[in-house]
Amino acid sequence: MNRRDFLMMRRRSAAGTVVLSCEQLYMRYADACAAGTATEFFDHLGHDLRSVKRVRLIKTSWLSDKDLKRQLDHVFAIYRAHGGRLEC
Repeated sequence: MNRRDFLMMRRRSAAGTVVLSCEQLYMRYADACAAGTATEFFDHLGHDLRSVKRVRLIKTSWLSDKDLKRQLDHVFAIYRAHGGRLEC
């Protein structure tokens, strides 16, 4: 696992898919909101996804926060528009 993967709390599967935990995304989002940096958090996530072909989300029950889900939907819509594949 490289440094960026560690910082983003993601891991790569054997098939080259990046696995993102929605639980960890939520925790990072909550921290970013408390620090007033939520916009930067989503900007960085979108930027990091540019180098990834496929993302698999796990622990999706953590997406119950409406604002988090709305923001992630926007990030993932851009990701898919640029050819990325999203698995849940």
